[in-house]
Amino acid sequence: MKEQQMEYEEKILRGAPGMLMLFVGILLVFAAIAAIIFGFLSYVETMRAGGVVLAVIGIVYLCFPAWLFFAGLKVIKPGEALVLTLFGKYVGTLKKDGFFFVNPFCTAVNPTVEAAPESLSAATTELVTTGKQPKISTGKSKKISLKTMTLNNEKQKINDLLGNPIIIGIAVTWRVENTAKAVFGVDNYREYLSIQCDSALRDTVRLYPYDISEDGEEKSLRGSSQEIAENLKGEIQRRVACAGLEIQEARITHLAYAPEIAAAMLQRQQATAVIDARKMIVDGAVGMVEMALEKLSQKQIVELDEERKAQMVSNLMVVLCGNKDAQPIVNSGSIY
Repeated sequence: MKEQQMEYEEKILRGAPGMLMLFVGILLVFAAIAAIIFGFLSYVETMRAGGVVLAVIGIVYLCFPAWLFFAGLKVIKPGEALVLTLFGKYVGTLKKDGFFFVNPFCTAVNPTVEAAPESLSAATTELVTTGKQPKISTGKSKKISLKTMTLNNEKQKINDLLGNPIIIGIAVTWRVENTAKAVFGVDNYREYLSIQCDSALRDTVRLYPYDISEDGEEKSLRGSSQEIAENLKGEIQRRVACAGLEIQEARITHLAYAPEIAAAMLQRQQATAVIDARKMIVDGAVGMVEMALEKLSQKQIVELDEERKAQMVSNLMVVLCGNKDAQPIVNSGSIY
Protein backbone atom coordinates (compact mmCIF):
# COMPACT_ATOMS: atom_id res chain seq x y z
CA MET A 1 0.00 0.00 0.00
CA LYS A 2 2.85 2.39 0.79
CA GLU A 3 4.49 1.65 -2.55
CA GLN A 4 1.23 2.43 -4.34
CA GLN A 5 0.90 5.75 -2.52
CA MET A 6 4.52 6.66 -3.30
CA GLU A 7 3.84 5.97 -6.98
CA TYR A 8 1.08 8.59 -6.97
CA GLU A 9 3.23 11.32 -5.42
CA GLU A 10 3.51 14.28 -7.74
CA LYS A 11 6.91 14.99 -9.28
CA ILE A 12 7.55 18.48 -10.64
CA LEU A 13 9.57 18.45 -13.88
CA ARG A 14 11.91 21.22 -14.92
CA GLY A 15 12.15 21.01 -18.69
CA ALA A 16 15.02 22.40 -20.75
CA PRO A 17 14.55 25.91 -22.21
CA GLY A 18 12.34 25.53 -25.25
CA MET A 19 13.71 28.46 -27.27
CA LEU A 20 17.27 27.21 -26.95
CA MET A 21 16.34 23.67 -28.02
CA LEU A 22 14.25 25.04 -30.90
CA PHE A 23 17.26 27.01 -32.11
CA VAL A 24 19.45 23.89 -31.84
CA GLY A 25 16.87 21.85 -33.75
CA ILE A 26 16.70 24.39 -36.57
CA LEU A 27 20.51 24.46 -36.79
CA LEU A 28 20.56 20.66 -37.04
CA VAL A 29 17.98 20.75 -39.84
CA PHE A 30 20.04 23.25 -41.80
CA ALA A 31 23.15 21.17 -41.10
CA ALA A 32 21.40 18.07 -42.46
CA ILE A 33 20.35 19.95 -45.61
CA ALA A 34 23.91 21.22 -46.06
CA ALA A 35 25.24 17.67 -45.59
CA ILE A 36 22.92 16.37 -48.31
CA ILE A 37 23.96 19.08 -50.77
CA PHE A 38 27.66 18.79 -49.95
CA GLY A 39 27.53 15.00 -50.12
CA PHE A 40 25.98 14.90 -53.60
CA LEU A 41 28.35 17.56 -54.92
CA SER A 42 31.31 15.71 -53.46
CA TYR A 43 30.15 12.45 -55.02
CA VAL A 44 29.67 14.08 -58.43
CA GLU A 45 33.14 15.65 -58.34
CA THR A 46 35.20 12.88 -56.73
CA MET A 47 32.97 9.80 -57.24
CA ARG A 48 33.80 8.69 -53.71
CA ALA A 49 31.43 6.82 -51.42
CA GLY A 50 32.06 9.26 -48.57
CA GLY A 51 29.88 11.88 -50.20
CA VAL A 52 27.00 9.39 -50.61
CA VAL A 53 27.26 8.34 -46.96
CA LEU A 54 27.14 11.98 -45.84
CA ALA A 55 24.07 12.66 -48.00
CA VAL A 56 22.29 9.51 -46.74
CA ILE A 57 22.91 10.54 -43.13
CA GLY A 58 21.39 13.96 -43.80
CA ILE A 59 18.32 12.40 -45.51
CA VAL A 60 17.78 9.91 -42.70
CA TYR A 61 17.98 12.67 -40.10
CA LEU A 62 15.42 14.82 -41.92
CA CYS A 63 13.03 11.88 -42.33
CA PHE A 64 12.77 10.87 -38.66
CA PRO A 65 15.06 12.25 -35.92
CA ALA A 66 14.49 15.90 -36.87
CA TRP A 67 10.71 15.73 -36.43
CA LEU A 68 11.07 13.58 -33.32
CA PHE A 69 13.28 16.30 -31.84
CA PHE A 70 10.59 18.95 -32.40
CA ALA A 71 7.98 16.67 -30.80
CA GLY A 72 9.71 17.28 -27.46
CA LEU A 73 8.82 20.97 -27.47
CA LYS A 74 5.90 21.77 -25.13
CA VAL A 75 4.00 25.01 -24.47
CA ILE A 76 2.39 25.33 -21.01
CA LYS A 77 -0.11 28.13 -20.41
CA PRO A 78 -0.87 29.60 -16.96
CA GLY A 79 -3.23 27.35 -15.02
CA GLU A 80 -2.27 24.22 -17.00
CA ALA A 81 -0.18 21.13 -16.31
CA LEU A 82 1.16 18.28 -18.41
CA VAL A 83 1.48 14.80 -16.90
CA LEU A 84 4.18 12.81 -18.74
CA THR A 85 4.88 9.08 -18.87
CA LEU A 86 7.79 7.28 -20.49
CA PHE A 87 6.95 3.78 -21.74
CA GLY A 88 4.17 3.49 -19.16
CA LYS A 89 6.12 4.90 -16.21
CA TYR A 90 5.24 8.23 -14.62
CA VAL A 91 8.20 10.63 -14.98
CA GLY A 92 6.75 13.91 -13.74
CA THR A 93 4.45 16.89 -14.29
CA LEU A 94 5.15 20.18 -16.03
CA LYS A 95 3.33 22.87 -14.03
CA LYS A 96 5.31 26.05 -14.70
CA ASP A 97 4.02 28.09 -17.61
CA GLY A 98 6.41 28.66 -20.50
CA PHE A 99 8.12 26.97 -23.45
CA PHE A 100 10.02 23.76 -22.58
CA PHE A 101 11.76 20.78 -24.11
CA VAL A 102 11.24 17.29 -22.69
CA ASN A 103 12.10 13.77 -23.75
CA PRO A 104 10.41 13.33 -27.17
CA PHE A 105 9.41 9.77 -26.24
CA CYS A 106 7.36 11.00 -23.27
CA THR A 107 3.59 10.76 -23.65
CA ALA A 108 1.07 13.18 -22.16
CA VAL A 109 -1.80 11.58 -20.18
CA ASN A 110 -5.26 13.03 -19.53
CA PRO A 111 -8.02 10.49 -18.77
CA THR A 112 -10.80 13.05 -19.24
CA VAL A 113 -10.13 13.39 -22.98
CA GLU A 114 -12.81 11.38 -24.76
CA ALA A 115 -11.73 8.75 -27.26
CA ALA A 116 -13.16 9.04 -30.76
CA PRO A 117 -15.40 6.26 -32.12
CA GLU A 118 -13.59 3.79 -34.33
CA SER A 119 -15.62 4.85 -37.35
CA LEU A 120 -18.49 7.04 -38.43
CA SER A 121 -20.77 4.01 -38.52
CA ALA A 122 -19.99 3.31 -34.85
CA ALA A 123 -20.98 6.86 -33.92
CA THR A 124 -24.18 6.56 -35.95
CA THR A 125 -25.03 3.23 -34.28
CA GLU A 126 -24.54 4.77 -30.83
CA LEU A 127 -26.82 7.69 -31.74
CA VAL A 128 -29.58 5.39 -33.02
CA THR A 129 -29.47 2.80 -30.23
CA THR A 130 -29.04 5.11 -27.21
CA GLY A 131 -30.51 8.35 -28.52
CA LYS A 132 -27.49 10.22 -27.11
CA GLN A 133 -24.97 12.28 -29.03
CA PRO A 134 -21.74 10.24 -29.29
CA LYS A 135 -18.63 11.77 -27.77
CA ILE A 136 -16.20 12.41 -30.61
CA SER A 137 -12.68 13.65 -30.04
CA THR A 138 -11.82 16.93 -31.73
CA GLY A 139 -8.13 16.97 -30.95
CA LYS A 140 -8.61 18.10 -27.38
CA SER A 141 -5.42 18.96 -25.52
CA LYS A 142 -3.91 16.43 -23.16
CA LYS A 143 -3.09 19.19 -20.69
CA ILE A 144 -4.80 19.20 -17.30
CA SER A 145 -6.44 22.40 -16.11
CA LEU A 146 -5.38 23.63 -12.66
CA LYS A 147 -7.98 26.40 -12.65
CA THR A 148 -10.90 26.54 -10.24
CA MET A 149 -13.95 24.87 -11.82
CA THR A 150 -17.60 24.45 -10.89
CA LEU A 151 -19.60 21.23 -11.04
CA ASN A 152 -23.38 21.47 -11.40
CA ASN A 153 -24.95 18.02 -11.38
CA GLU A 154 -28.58 17.37 -12.18
CA LYS A 155 -31.12 17.89 -9.40
CA GLN A 156 -31.88 14.74 -7.41
CA LYS A 157 -34.99 13.40 -5.72
CA ILE A 158 -34.02 12.19 -2.23
CA ASN A 159 -36.03 11.27 0.88
CA ASP A 160 -35.24 13.38 3.93
CA LEU A 161 -35.07 12.17 7.53
CA LEU A 162 -38.88 12.00 7.77
CA GLY A 163 -39.23 10.13 4.49
CA ASN A 164 -40.54 13.10 2.51
CA PRO A 165 -39.28 13.20 -1.10
CA ILE A 166 -37.48 16.45 -1.92
CA ILE A 167 -35.72 17.86 -4.98
CA ILE A 168 -32.25 19.20 -4.23
CA GLY A 169 -29.33 20.45 -6.29
CA ILE A 170 -25.80 21.53 -5.36
CA ALA A 171 -22.91 23.42 -6.95
CA VAL A 172 -19.37 22.31 -6.08
CA THR A 173 -16.30 24.50 -6.66
CA TRP A 174 -13.14 22.42 -7.08
CA ARG A 175 -9.65 22.25 -8.56
CA VAL A 176 -6.95 19.67 -9.27
CA GLU A 177 -4.36 19.78 -6.49
CA ASN A 178 -2.28 16.64 -7.18
CA THR A 179 -2.03 15.82 -10.88
CA ALA A 180 -0.46 12.40 -10.32
CA LYS A 181 -3.33 11.21 -8.11
CA ALA A 182 -5.89 12.74 -10.49
CA VAL A 183 -4.48 10.84 -13.48
CA PHE A 184 -3.38 7.56 -11.93
CA GLY A 185 -5.47 7.32 -8.75
CA VAL A 186 -8.86 7.02 -10.50
CA ASP A 187 -10.05 6.19 -13.99
CA ASN A 188 -11.58 9.59 -14.79
CA TYR A 189 -11.36 12.22 -12.07
CA ARG A 190 -14.22 14.35 -13.47
CA GLU A 191 -16.67 11.44 -13.53
CA TYR A 192 -15.39 10.26 -10.16
CA LEU A 193 -16.05 13.70 -8.63
CA SER A 194 -19.55 13.81 -10.12
CA ILE A 195 -20.46 10.38 -8.74
CA GLN A 196 -19.04 11.11 -5.30
CA CYS A 197 -20.91 14.43 -5.11
CA ASP A 198 -24.21 12.65 -5.79
CA SER A 199 -23.42 9.94 -3.26
CA ALA A 200 -22.35 12.39 -0.53
CA LEU A 201 -25.46 14.50 -1.17
CA ARG A 202 -27.74 11.49 -0.70
CA ASP A 203 -26.01 10.41 2.51
CA THR A 204 -26.15 13.96 3.92
CA VAL A 205 -29.78 14.76 3.04
CA ARG A 206 -31.05 11.59 4.71
CA LEU A 207 -29.75 12.86 8.05
CA TYR A 208 -31.93 16.00 8.20
CA PRO A 209 -35.62 16.89 7.81
CA TYR A 210 -36.66 19.39 5.18
CA ASP A 211 -38.14 21.87 7.61
CA ILE A 212 -37.73 22.75 11.28
CA SER A 213 -39.61 20.49 13.70
CA GLU A 214 -42.18 21.80 16.18
CA ASP A 215 -39.70 22.11 19.04
CA GLY A 216 -37.34 24.04 16.73
CA GLU A 217 -34.19 22.47 18.19
CA GLU A 218 -33.42 20.07 15.34
CA LYS A 219 -31.37 21.18 12.33
CA SER A 220 -33.13 21.20 8.98
CA LEU A 221 -32.19 21.49 5.33
CA ARG A 222 -34.03 24.78 4.97
CA GLY A 223 -33.10 26.34 8.29
CA SER A 224 -29.45 25.23 8.53
CA SER A 225 -28.45 25.19 4.87
CA GLN A 226 -25.10 26.94 5.44
CA GLU A 227 -23.97 24.52 8.14
CA ILE A 228 -25.18 21.51 6.16
CA ALA A 229 -23.30 22.79 3.10
CA GLU A 230 -20.09 22.90 5.15
CA ASN A 231 -20.66 19.33 6.31
CA LEU A 232 -21.32 18.32 2.70
CA LYS A 233 -18.09 19.98 1.58
CA GLY A 234 -16.09 18.01 4.17
CA GLU A 235 -17.77 14.75 3.17
CA ILE A 236 -17.02 15.28 -0.54
CA GLN A 237 -13.41 16.24 0.25
CA ARG A 238 -12.95 13.04 2.23
CA ARG A 239 -14.26 10.98 -0.68
CA VAL A 240 -12.18 12.59 -3.45
CA ALA A 241 -8.88 12.94 -1.57
CA CYS A 242 -7.59 9.82 -3.33
CA ALA A 243 -8.13 11.58 -6.69
CA GLY A 244 -5.96 14.57 -5.76
CA LEU A 245 -8.85 17.06 -5.87
CA GLU A 246 -9.48 20.03 -3.58
CA ILE A 247 -13.07 21.01 -2.76
CA GLN A 248 -13.21 24.75 -2.19
CA GLU A 249 -16.95 25.23 -1.72
CA ALA A 250 -20.24 23.33 -1.80
CA ARG A 251 -23.55 25.22 -1.95
CA ILE A 252 -27.19 24.14 -2.09
CA THR A 253 -28.62 25.77 -5.22
CA HIS A 254 -32.13 24.27 -5.23
CA LEU A 255 -34.33 22.91 -2.44
CA ALA A 256 -38.03 22.07 -2.72
CA TYR A 257 -40.53 19.35 -2.01
CA ALA A 258 -41.14 16.84 -4.78
CA PRO A 259 -44.15 17.77 -7.01
CA GLU A 260 -46.29 14.88 -5.73
CA ILE A 261 -46.33 16.25 -2.16
CA ALA A 262 -45.65 19.94 -2.76
CA ALA A 263 -49.35 20.96 -2.60
CA ALA A 264 -50.00 19.02 0.61
CA MET A 265 -46.87 20.39 2.26
CA LEU A 266 -47.85 23.92 1.26
CA GLN A 267 -51.21 23.49 2.97
CA ARG A 268 -49.43 22.11 6.02
CA GLN A 269 -47.10 25.10 6.16
CA GLN A 270 -50.03 27.50 5.78
CA ALA A 271 -51.96 25.74 8.57
CA THR A 272 -48.90 25.86 10.81
CA ALA A 273 -48.50 29.58 10.13
CA VAL A 274 -52.18 30.23 10.93
CA ILE A 275 -51.94 28.28 14.20
CA ASP A 276 -48.79 30.15 15.23
CA ALA A 277 -50.47 33.47 14.43
CA ARG A 278 -53.57 32.50 16.45
CA LYS A 279 -51.42 31.49 19.40
CA MET A 280 -49.73 34.87 19.35
CA ILE A 281 -53.08 36.71 19.14
CA VAL A 282 -54.57 34.71 22.03
CA ASP A 283 -51.49 35.23 24.20
CA GLY A 284 -51.68 38.97 23.55
CA ALA A 285 -55.44 39.10 24.22
CA VAL A 286 -55.09 37.25 27.52
CA GLY A 287 -52.39 39.68 28.60
CA MET A 288 -54.53 42.69 27.70
CA VAL A 289 -57.59 41.31 29.55
CA GLU A 290 -55.49 40.55 32.60
CA MET A 291 -54.02 44.05 32.53
CA ALA A 292 -57.51 45.62 32.18
CA LEU A 293 -58.93 43.74 35.17
CA GLU A 294 -55.88 44.59 37.24
CA LYS A 295 -56.11 48.30 36.42
CA LEU A 296 -59.84 48.40 37.21
CA SER A 297 -59.24 46.68 40.53
CA GLN A 298 -56.31 48.90 41.52
CA LYS A 299 -57.99 52.21 40.69
CA GLN A 300 -61.39 51.01 42.00
CA ILE A 301 -63.15 52.51 39.01
CA VAL A 302 -65.92 49.93 39.16
CA GLU A 303 -66.68 46.94 41.36
CA LEU A 304 -67.26 43.75 39.39
CA ASP A 305 -68.37 40.42 40.78
CA GLU A 306 -67.16 37.14 39.35
CA GLU A 307 -70.05 36.84 36.91
CA ARG A 308 -69.47 40.32 35.49
CA LYS A 309 -65.74 39.69 35.28
CA ALA A 310 -66.42 36.52 33.30
CA GLN A 311 -68.76 38.41 30.96
CA MET A 312 -66.20 41.18 30.50
CA VAL A 313 -63.44 38.68 29.78
CA SER A 314 -65.68 36.95 27.23
CA ASN A 315 -66.50 40.20 25.46
CA LEU A 316 -62.90 41.38 25.38
CA MET A 317 -61.65 38.02 24.04
CA VAL A 318 -64.26 38.12 21.27
CA VAL A 319 -63.24 41.65 20.32
CA LEU A 320 -59.50 41.01 20.46
CA CYS A 321 -59.46 37.54 18.86
CA GLY A 322 -62.21 37.92 16.28
CA ASN A 323 -61.50 37.98 12.53
CA LYS A 324 -63.97 40.80 11.93
CA ASP A 325 -64.46 44.18 13.55
CA ALA A 326 -66.80 44.04 16.57
CA GLN A 327 -70.07 45.96 16.51
CA PRO A 328 -70.33 48.11 19.67
CA ILE A 329 -73.57 48.03 21.71
CA VAL A 330 -74.32 51.00 23.97
CA ASN A 331 -76.06 50.09 27.22
CA SER A 332 -78.08 53.07 28.44
CA GLY A 333 -79.28 51.34 31.59
CA SER A 334 -77.59 49.71 34.52
CA ILE A 335 -75.14 46.92 33.91
CA TYR A 336 -76.90 45.02 36.64
